[in-house]
Amino acid sequence: MRLVLKYLDKMRCFRKRSTIPFLVALITFLLFINLYIEDGYVLEEDKRQLRETSMHPLNSERYVHTFKDITNFSGTINVTYRYLAGTPLPRKKYLTIGLSSVKRKRGNYLLETIKSIFDQSSYEELKEIIVVVHLADFDLAWCESLVQEISRKFGHHIIAGRLLVIHAPEEYYPSLDGLKRNYNDPEDRVRFRSKQNVDYAFLLNFCTNLSDFYMMLEDDVRCSRNFLTALKKVVASREGSYWVMLEFSKLGYIGKLYHSRDLPRLAHFLLMFYQEMPCDWLLIHFRGLLAQKDAIRFKPSLFQHMGYYSSYKGAENKLKDDDFEEDSLDIPDNPPASLYTNINVFESYDAAKAYSSVDEYFWGKAPSTGDFYVIVFNKATKISKIKIITGTDDRQNDILHHGALEVGEKLIGTKKGRQCSSYITLGEFKNGNIEVHDVDHKIAFDIECVRIVVTANQKEWLIIRSISLWTTQGASQ
Repeated sequence: MRLVLKYLDKMRCFRKRSTIPFLVALITFLLFINLYIEDGYVLEEDKRQLRETSMHPLNSERYVHTFKDITNFSGTINVTYRYLAGTPLPRKKYLTIGLSSVKRKRGNYLLETIKSIFDQSSYEELKEIIVVVHLADFDLAWCESLVQEISRKFGHHIIAGRLLVIHAPEEYYPSLDGLKRNYNDPEDRVRFRSKQNVDYAFLLNFCTNLSDFYMMLEDDVRCSRNFLTALKKVVASREGSYWVMLEFSKLGYIGKLYHSRDLPRLAHFLLMFYQEMPCDWLLIHFRGLLAQKDAIRFKPSLFQHMGYYSSYKGAENKLKDDDFEEDSLDIPDNPPASLYTNINVFESYDAAKAYSSVDEYFWGKAPSTGDFYVIVFNKATKISKIKIITGTDDRQNDILHHGALEVGEKLIGTKKGRQCSSYITLGEFKNGNIEVHDVDHKIAFDIECVRIVVTANQKEWLIIRSISLWTTQGASQ
């Protein structure tokens, strides 16, 4: 009997011990779920709570209350910033471009980056952007020296309200000592990347209400010409679709676009997990938690890494984005549309993937005469140029061997959705491709549909790699 009682007593102890990690896991899960919830509560004690949670492992029930307090991510963080140059204008802009910079042991590319942003933008584009630079080094003498140089070179942009330079005081930072040694990183690297997460969090927090969209750049970047116009085309093409982050570079934390309404939650997220992993890894988790499963990256890239030395210890960093193009003006518009095809789709290579500038494509099984792929615009549109490419480098036979390109008008409702009742042929595919210029001069009406029609049976499957449309002004509203 004693043995039985002793066994039961051990089981009770085991349950008590196992309850704690279960509660911690449950709390963390609830924290992630709450990323979806928005309300008006503003956090008052972020700094104290962050320091407390960073100094102690999450292995005690005493943290239940703390986690409940900090799971609301919709409010801004209570930080008093120093304005080193410029002040925000009352009118919201279209885009805020955020840069965070610290003192480097070798090289400094911040001034070149700011210059590239302004030089590669037209006067009209400059009216729609604001650049915010967070000088995040704790060496205030360095900050003062650099801001004098920025003011001297870009004074007219500061006066015009296009450039702000800020600093978040060190007293607002959580502890940067005794951090977790995840991934077996050396202590100084953990400190560097953890502080960088907080630098970005404070920058995001500051920029919350300045514009409709927010673009994160690093401080050693070159921009393509008229990048804002290209970016606006992409955003317009995504109208009606859900996204958290659009990527305009495949490198690091360069060229990542967000809705400004998501900045408070992203700032809190970076602060919550500042010591866990580098910022670009955290961004992937944040995107996934807000239900954007896959990256949405556009080509060509609009931003290029130009530095040779990292801000961490001055180590060499010669990474380049081979998808970058200096001139981005020729990026297609691809206005919002619905897409239909009666070709048998292979796996998840659906029709929408050919119409996006993301690096994906439509892939269908062997089409027959009369099969089609049709684009139905949300609004009638004037089109100046159409370019369609089929097949890929590794599947060069999966092209449209015989096909025609048509444009249509007079939308009607059918059982299969909206369709145009009248079409005009623009041309035939040659070697799987077609490119038609001056469409608006050849067609008298505003176009409501673009259709690819298969004109002969083929044994090979069909890849439509890209459909690119360029619009002109004056389409029907």
